[in-house]
Amino acid sequence: MSVWEKIEKKAEAGERLSSEEGAYLFRDAELHQLGELADRVRERKVGKRASYVLNRYLNYSNVCILSCQFCAFARKKRDPGTFEFSVEEMTEVARKSVAQGVTEIHIVGGLHPSLPYSFYLEMLRGLAGLLPRPTLKVFTAIEIRHLAERVAKKSIAEVLKDLQEAGLGALTGGGAEIFDAGVRDQICRGKESAEEWLEVHRIWHGMGGRSTATMLYGHVETAEQRVDHLEKLRGLQDETGGFTGFVPFAFEPAETRLAELGKIRRASALEELRVLAASRLILDNFDHITAYWISTGLPLAQIALSYGADDLHGTIGEEKIFHMAGAQTPVGQTRGNLERAIREAGREPVQRNTFYDPVLK
Repeated sequence: MSVWEKIEKKAEAGERLSSEEGAYLFRDAELHQLGELADRVRERKVGKRASYVLNRYLNYSNVCILSCQFCAFARKKRDPGTFEFSVEEMTEVARKSVAQGVTEIHIVGGLHPSLPYSFYLEMLRGLAGLLPRPTLKVFTAIEIRHLAERVAKKSIAEVLKDLQEAGLGALTGGGAEIFDAGVRDQICRGKESAEEWLEVHRIWHGMGGRSTATMLYGHVETAEQRVDHLEKLRGLQDETGGFTGFVPFAFEPAETRLAELGKIRRASALEELRVLAASRLILDNFDHITAYWISTGLPLAQIALSYGADDLHGTIGEEKIFHMAGAQTPVGQTRGNLERAIREAGREPVQRNTFYDPVLK
C-alpha cells in the first residue's frame, strides 16, 4: 500500500495522520487528489454549508515595541505612518458598523509602550455598550502577555478575567506564525514562544472562552515545521476544545524586512490550496477551516471551498496588516459578494456568528 493509499484510508476512517504523513501532504501529494480527499472530509463534518461573518476590523494603534522581521504594520512612536485612535473614535466607527448589521468587531494592535491598562478596559466597555451588542473578538496572545507582564503587572488569568468582565467575547488567533523556535528567531525575534502563545489560549479556554487558531506560512519554514505547528494546535484542541476554527494565511513579503533576504516569493495559488487541504486532513479535531480571502483573493477562496475549506471569513471593512505588507486584495467585501461566491462554488451560504453558529436573518 502506497503512502497516499494509507493516508486516504486513514482520512476516510477518521483516523489521525502521523507527522510523516502530514509532511507528505505538503511535499509530495498530488494536489487534486489531496483536494478531493479534503473535500470529502469537509462534507462529512459540515455538509454543503459554507459560512461567512459580518465583521469589522479595527486597529487601535500600530505603535509597537517589537521589530518583527515579517511585519510591515508596526511602527515606533515617532515613525512616519504611525496611528493611534481614542476610545471614542473606535466606538464611533463600530457604532456605524453595528447599525449596518455587523455582529463581530475584530481588534488587534501593536504592543504600545505607554497606553494605560484603563484604555483597554474602557475600549471594551465602550464597544460592549453598543446595541445590538456585537461580539468583541479582540487581542492576540502576545497583546495579552504584554498587558499582563508590562502594563497591568498581573497574571495572565487575572488580565483575561478583567477583559472578559469588560466585554471581551473571544480571542483572535494572531501571533502564532510558525511555532518552531528557529523559525521564530528568524522572523519575529523577541516575540512570545510557541509555549507562551499556547498558554494564553489554554488559560482562556479554561475560563470558557473561545478563540481561533492561525498559521503564517510561505517564508522560511519547512514542511516538517508546518506539521509541527499544526500538531501543537491539534494537541491543545484535544485538551480544551476551545478553538472555533483554523485560519492559515500566506506571508506577504513585499514591504517587509524579510524581503531583504531575497529568494522569498509569495506562496502560489496552488500552494495556498495545498495548505488548506492538508490542514483539513491534519487538524482532524477542527470542524472549520477558513479560506482567508484577504490573503488568497476571493476567486481563489471560492475554489478553496472544494479543497477542504468551509468558511470565507467575513466582510472585514478595512484591513490594514496585510495591505501594509503589500496585499493587493480589496480591504472589504459585501455580504452579496460572499454569498455569490459560495453559491457559485455549489455550497449553501450561511451567515455565522463569531463561534461559527448560524445567524437567523
